[in-house]
Amino acid sequence: MSPAKAAVIGHPIAHSKSPALHRAAYRWLGVDIDYQAIDVSAGELPGLVQRLREQAGWRGLSVTMPHKAAIADLVDEVDPVAAKLGVLNTVRVREDGALIGSNTDVAGIINALQQAGLRSVETFSRPPIVLGGGGTALAALAALAELGGGEAQLYLRNPDKLGALAVVADRLGLSLEVLPLAALSALRAELVLSTLPPGAADELLGSVTSSAGYLLDVAYDPWPSALASAWQAAGGTVVSGLEMLLYQAVEQVALFSGVVISDRNGLVNVMCDSIGLPRR
Repeated sequence: MSPAKAAVIGHPIAHSKSPALHRAAYRWLGVDIDYQAIDVSAGELPGLVQRLREQAGWRGLSVTMPHKAAIADLVDEVDPVAAKLGVLNTVRVREDGALIGSNTDVAGIINALQQAGLRSVETFSRPPIVLGGGGTALAALAALAELGGGEAQLYLRNPDKLGALAVVADRLGLSLEVLPLAALSALRAELVLSTLPPGAADELLGSVTSSAGYLLDVAYDPWPSALASAWQAAGGTVVSGLEMLLYQAVEQVALFSGVVISDRNGLVNVMCDSIGLPRR
């Protein structure tokens, strides 16, 4: 009997660590799922989704850039979190063949921060800062709302292109102060969530002077990023984007495998081993 199928899709995708995470998880769970990385351009995305509908054995897709928004229009249903955000990173093939969209990035961000010791942002003296305006920034706003935040500062290269971020912030009840990234002279906050691509935050190194806060930098390759190194040198706590990747993948594994995971810590540890993260 052929194994079930799942994959991570994006463009480019060769760098992805999702195959290592998922394959380790399915081996540990004893579930026969063949998980691959598939490079899919924007023009190829509708055809790939059609394959999910037509070919037997598919369990789902992990979705990364640049498809997180476009694929939301190609599924049959979305869960409440993905509906609020308008972007998703997970497509599950339900037993009846329907494609269900989810966003596990939010859980990934929250669990990564909690693993580092952060529990809530309600008592922060300064608004949390979000850098960047892509699909992961939308998930970052949702994570802040779930952690008790009522406001955030959002730094964008072009604040005029606020678009969906303003709509989502309103849905979440989050007050946004939108500022140009070029105007960021002092990166001081109890929490900074950088959703910028690798190298894009290097220009901000001079703004890191001292810190007792948390930085989650989603740009994990190479690691540590220059921003993460500067933040740690200034006394702050750094959370790698690999931690976010790990915890969002744990949620996907549960969705794709259909297994009720009784030993979550055991699962997390074998997934940590697969990408070189310390065990919990």
